Amino acid sequence: MSALAARAGAPDDGRPFLDVNRSLSGRRWRTRTADEALAATFQRRHGLPEIAARLLAARGVTEAGAKGLLDPTLRDFFPDPSTFAGMDVAARAIEDAIVSGRPTAVLADYDVDGGSSAAQLVRYFRARGRVLTIYVPDRMREGYGPSPLAFERLKSAGIELVITVDCGAAATEALEAAAVLGLDVVVIDHHLMSGPPPPSLACVNPNRIDCPSKQGDLTAAGVVLVTLAAVNREARRRGSIGANNLPDLMSCLDLAAIGTVCDVAPLTGFNRAIVAQGLKILARGGNAGMMALARSAGRPEVGTVYDLGFILGPRLNAGGRVGDSSLATRILSTDDAEEAAALADELEALNAERRRKEADMLSLAQAMAEAETLPIAIVGDPSWHPGVIGIAAGRLKERLMKPAIVLGGGGPDEPCKGSGRSVTGVNLGRAVALAAREGILRAGGGHAMAAGLTMDWARLDDLKAFLSETLAPEIAAAEGETRALWIDATASIGAATLPLMDALDRIGPYGAGHPEPVFAIPDVRVSWSGLARNEHVRFVLEDARGQRLRGIGFRQAGTPLGDAVVRRDGALHVAVKLKRNAWGGAERVEAELLDAAPVG
Repeated sequence: MSALAARAGAPDDGRPFLDVNRSLSGRRWRTRTADEALAATFQRRHGLPEIAARLLAARGVTEAGAKGLLDPTLRDFFPDPSTFAGMDVAARAIEDAIVSGRPTAVLADYDVDGGSSAAQLVRYFRARGRVLTIYVPDRMREGYGPSPLAFERLKSAGIELVITVDCGAAATEALEAAAVLGLDVVVIDHHLMSGPPPPSLACVNPNRIDCPSKQGDLTAAGVVLVTLAAVNREARRRGSIGANNLPDLMSCLDLAAIGTVCDVAPLTGFNRAIVAQGLKILARGGNAGMMALARSAGRPEVGTVYDLGFILGPRLNAGGRVGDSSLATRILSTDDAEEAAALADELEALNAERRRKEADMLSLAQAMAEAETLPIAIVGDPSWHPGVIGIAAGRLKERLMKPAIVLGGGGPDEPCKGSGRSVTGVNLGRAVALAAREGILRAGGGHAMAAGLTMDWARLDDLKAFLSETLAPEIAAAEGETRALWIDATASIGAATLPLMDALDRIGPYGAGHPEPVFAIPDVRVSWSGLARNEHVRFVLEDARGQRLRGIGFRQAGTPLGDAVVRRDGALHVAVKLKRNAWGGAERVEAELLDAAPVG
């Protein structure tokens, strides 16, 4: 076997790679097939290194699609704003407010997508000489999205126009209340819709049934970016004051990118262009809030998808989960370095609190889920903090490899909140919305991979029965893919070099829809192991030639995989992602452990 080889040969026949049918984490290893002729074409026409060309070919990238993946430009992918239903009306309403100075507020969801969406609008209004009031509902007291109470508060504060971002598409009752109050509302959202748009001045959502944009994979941050392009176009059409010096929307790309990454949107098409170009803006360090967050996390600089998703994202989310829901919008929209530093310190402390709550909850949630044999895990306790249930649901889904819903808060006379995460091929948001229409839930919805809900604890058994029956066919059909771990290439320890990382960088950035390559390193042993923070497993792999590779298994302590590494249980086949590590000034390659299986 060569030191490094993308898998090629006969089409995948479903047989496990390296005979790993059930790994230490319960997965079946499979491989992708590389079209040798296509790989050679990628090498010749795009100047790709062999391994990068073979990886693209194995992933089904066509010659026609290669340029868009390798060089995703906004010029090629930016959609015509007018193809979005409601966009032209929304742009006129926003431009009217800016020109006239009409008091306007943005009402945002409390997650990263909502915060980055609102921050784009705040910065745009500021650049046009206007102040945009920020309103983010408190997760605990107000729940998700707009409510009659929120609109009453905004009306009493003198607001005349409200722009909702990352929420509002399903808030029919609240928007009816806004109309009675005399408030105009523009809805900018991306969540799935099954009926007509809610009563509003305009509803811009690529997932409206009647929206012809074909941009349903966009996050709210992406939709806001397109909306601001429409407002710029409207300003130029009118010849508004300052129309010759409108805000450069390219400066918003780092904000649109973080919303796209943290909402786990597929990095294809327009989303890929947003992230690829947004990372370049981020690397320049122009956003005071993002740089302050990086410094509080001990990072000298940020400029990768990993930085967005695993360094900045969790900290931005911490305010909405266990603290002040407006913190994400405020830190992303400020230009004041001192304010940014203070907000970053607050978010850092809240993130540490969030991690403690999550760790306590997850062990109990897993034990409860494993005590049942349902096709979907649905667990909860009134003592669990509603701000952390989404993270716990994601962790539970990863560990059990099936959809999971975690419930928290509420009591005998109060409803609880629920957050769900799904697996590929199982549309959880649609099923939750159906449960709401059936009256099992007070409210619920979302998208294919995530859902939120409000319900009474007394209906928990009803929800379990309904979703188990509704989703059973989808879960059964998806079982093979859910358990599959796709291996992109085999490697020896000696192949894990910086030149390899340079080659892999040529086909990045990686994320949902275009994941980081997974390498199988066969027949190695763990020569050293230890725990980090009592939740991560650190290790050194060694092969028969004495070559060594350092690595880490995140959140693997106490799992069968982590225990095997800590015990150093003989020869293993390991599945890893390869990472650069520049800690201490000396750059080297390390492994992130995904899975392992005993040899033989």
